[in-house]
Amino acid sequence: MKILIAEDEEMMLKTMEFKLNKEGFQVVACSNGEDAMGKIVSENPDIIVTDINMPFVSGIDIVKKVKVELKLNIPIIVLSAVGLEKTVLEAFDLGADDFITKPFSPNELIVRVKRLLLSV
Repeated sequence: MKILIAEDEEMMLKTMEFKLNKEGFQVVACSNGEDAMGKIVSENPDIIVTDINMPFVSGIDIVKKVKVELKLNIPIIVLSAVGLEKTVLEAFDLGADDFITKPFSPNELIVRVKRLLLSV
């Protein structure tokens, strides 16, 4: 299973990539939303994990592109800092499948990824 991660915080990106690789997932790591947009079509991931706040292209833009414009049935987990409830609700309205508040345990991410992949 292939997971695309869009996260501009390098340490967070490396931690998620390491943990998901250790669990046997193939990871496509993107350090910004612009990079992620290009790789979503070329890499055809089974699931997307994206931060909301990133330079160039936001997580909201990614959800909109995947779910509304491309109409792809790829599960999306949105990551966000506390206090961005309005933005998170917008992500859900656009089709996001799950939400994790930062900071979070890498184990929580694994559980949520596996749960979403089983429901597809």
